[in-house]
Amino acid sequence: MNLAIMYSGGKDSNLATLFAKNLGYEISCLISIISKNPDSFMFHTPSISKVESQAKAMQVPLILKETKGEKEIELNDLKEAIKIAIKKYNIKGIVTGTVESVYQSSRIQKICNELDIECFNPLWQKNQLSILKDLIKYKFESCIVGVAAFPLDKKFLGRKIDNDFIKEMEDLQMNYKINIAGEGGEYESFVLNCPLFKKRLEIKKFVDFFDGENSCRREIELK
Repeated sequence: MNLAIMYSGGKDSNLATLFAKNLGYEISCLISIISKNPDSFMFHTPSISKVESQAKAMQVPLILKETKGEKEIELNDLKEAIKIAIKKYNIKGIVTGTVESVYQSSRIQKICNELDIECFNPLWQKNQLSILKDLIKYKFESCIVGVAAFPLDKKFLGRKIDNDFIKEMEDLQMNYKINIAGEGGEYESFVLNCPLFKKRLEIKKFVDFFDGENSCRREIELK
């Protein structure tokens, strides 16, 4: 079955892609939505423009669609992008990296129902510590490109998701009740390498933006 991936460039969409591929599905294209609203309810925004480099590293076609990021209205742009994937690549379903967000999953499912295609959520309700450990297991190289919750701050930008990071997130979850995998928007990630990539991506330089002590993002430039 030909599938398209709802692709943000972060850990969850890449891990979901890997799981779908390991199950024998054909990954026909990636779909990425570039939102002009950094606080989009639906779409990942830090360093989102760099998904083009990730798609090239995966050697998979990419469909890019811009949106103003207006709540609910932005879903029309997603639907149009999926229509392009259906017409151009004959996809029969969408894969998402959704783990807990009912808001996101229900809206993508509704679009899929309207377009008469399947919706697959390989990470849905998966234990979130297990998700982080899977990143280590499958040798993902992921870094933090955005934080939006106390006590996370600018020192987390650029951090690798490794065993030390996971241990620290476990401690923060216990002490501050934040979501260990960032499902509450606590942090956003960007994948530089994983089993899907034909080559590793490298960061050339970056610029950090700050909305507050516990809200900042990193825009990266790749070599």
